Amino acid sequence: MRLNHSKRAGVTVVESAVVYPIVFLLVVGLIVGSWGVFRYQELASLARRASRWASVHGTQYAFDTKRPAATPQDIYDNAIAPYAIGFDTSRLTYSVTWNTDNAPYHTVDVNGSVTASRNIVTVTINYQWLPEAFLGQIQLSSTSNMPMCY
Repeated sequence: MRLNHSKRAGVTVVESAVVYPIVFLLVVGLIVGSWGVFRYQELASLARRASRWASVHGTQYAFDTKRPAATPQDIYDNAIAPYAIGFDTSRLTYSVTWNTDNAPYHTVDVNGSVTASRNIVTVTINYQWLPEAFLGQIQLSSTSNMPMCY
């Protein structure tokens, strides 16, 4: 028995020409998006690591160890730069702030009574990510807060 396929001979080629580019773009978009999520997770990890390092290297650390307290440059040199593997450090910026100072506690006057309150260190890291698909730069940013605890 012989089947007649002459009416559908080019249909597969036309369907493939329509579907394959769409599938290819979806797969590339999925891969680039997953790289973006991975970059953001790396950046968040850097911010957490830097804030933890800063939280234990304050004035109490300096007093106990006779070493200087952490400065923003020290935090970058010891907690950000060594772990920024895979990042272009020329597109990486950071800021480190303390809510009052670099000491573990500060005093607060609440209704006439003075109480100790923890100081907080905040580390923000920004990265200008250039996706591998050259879609333009995307600003990735992560902030981590940590109480001073040395």
